[in-house]
Amino acid sequence: MAKVYWPYFDPEYENLSTRINPPSVSIDNTSCKECTLVKVDSMNKPGILLEVVQVLTDLDLTITKAYISSDGGWFMDVFHVTNQQGNKVTDSKTIDYIEKVLGPKGHASASQNTWPGKRVGVHSLGDHTSIEIIARDRPGLLSEVSAVLADLNFNVVAAEAWTHNRRIACVLYVNDNATSTAVDDPERLSAVEEQLNNVLRGCEQEDEKFARTSLSIGSTHVDRRLHQMFFADKDYEAVTKLDDSSSPGLERKITVEHCEEKGYSVINVSCEDRPKLMFDIVCTLTDMQYIVFHATISSRGSHASQEYFIRHKDGCTLESEGEKERVVKCLEAAIHRRVSEGWSLELCAKDRVGLLSEVTRILREHGLSVSRAGVTTVGEQAVNVFYVRDASGNPVDVKTIEALRGEIGHSMMIDVKNKVPSRKWKEEGQVGTGGGWAKTSFFFGNLLEKILP
Repeated sequence: MAKVYWPYFDPEYENLSTRINPPSVSIDNTSCKECTLVKVDSMNKPGILLEVVQVLTDLDLTITKAYISSDGGWFMDVFHVTNQQGNKVTDSKTIDYIEKVLGPKGHASASQNTWPGKRVGVHSLGDHTSIEIIARDRPGLLSEVSAVLADLNFNVVAAEAWTHNRRIACVLYVNDNATSTAVDDPERLSAVEEQLNNVLRGCEQEDEKFARTSLSIGSTHVDRRLHQMFFADKDYEAVTKLDDSSSPGLERKITVEHCEEKGYSVINVSCEDRPKLMFDIVCTLTDMQYIVFHATISSRGSHASQEYFIRHKDGCTLESEGEKERVVKCLEAAIHRRVSEGWSLELCAKDRVGLLSEVTRILREHGLSVSRAGVTTVGEQAVNVFYVRDASGNPVDVKTIEALRGEIGHSMMIDVKNKVPSRKWKEEGQVGTGGGWAKTSFFFGNLLEKILP
């Protein structure tokens, strides 16, 4: 690796400079006819780009263009964003939130420490206990995990699970059924850890990797945590042969070049566009200890083009072919983890202990495998979203879906949609409805609109 040196800045001096020159955030709805411009100027600090992109994507805003510059001690970014409907951001609450979080009174995301090598991580966080699991994926695994939690009177308040390269990563937030508070009884925590470990041991047969998780400290951003868990699991090393016609995530080109004049490594990503694409890439670069000094992001139609000028945090650029290949593989994995196709099931019912266990059991009994799942609770209502395929990973037969609808429909609201396979990425959450495509949020789709005033 070619090494580049720059002056050392004392952290205390940086804090003083931040107080003297507080960050500035402006929301511009007049300069562009089609989108809102979010301009962020502040003192540069490690991870600031990810922090800004994370705030925007968490609000379900689509970044259509972005210009990043953070050479020296100053960070200057311009983001072109639209809401889920493709319009300007005019909601006053959303604008106030962006200005508050990214402005002078905003707080950086809490740092996270992890303990690698454990199968199950359990940590109390506010009124919830966080459980993280990573293991070899197999049909029915999510059902077995949720059954263990239900038997021990743990209520799943929120959860998200991704699958990639035959591995599954899952973050669950649970509380005690009787008190609706975090579980801090050492005996109960030991019991759930032991039983979950027993379930995961069944995943290790004929597999070179062990089931494991890590224990998170402080607040956890679920999407970033799932990326971190997969990255630590080295899922990017697996080679999975997929059909391009049913796996649009493979239609991409990632290159790594060297900019001799400025001393940067230049990463170019060209692929089909989708929401949270920039977040997934910046998150991975950050977790790999690379610093983005400049970047240009653009999208036209369904195509996205992203260019990043980076160095490692130690000042080195990527020189060896092995280093370049590793970065390309990690970015490919990060892009592909979030891609889900096939049937999506949105289920809504009154929250109760064992609801997730019941739903996943029914899915398993119908021979369905969950490729991605999201669970959330709003008031007394639980909203579950599942992307499903058959046990072999193939598309599900329509008759199976209709039988499932008939069994579940009498006890909970169900919305069934088919995300049609294509050689192009469709927007995340878009599903085939007749001759067109309809938008729906991964967690809060049409079902939630029906139950909330």
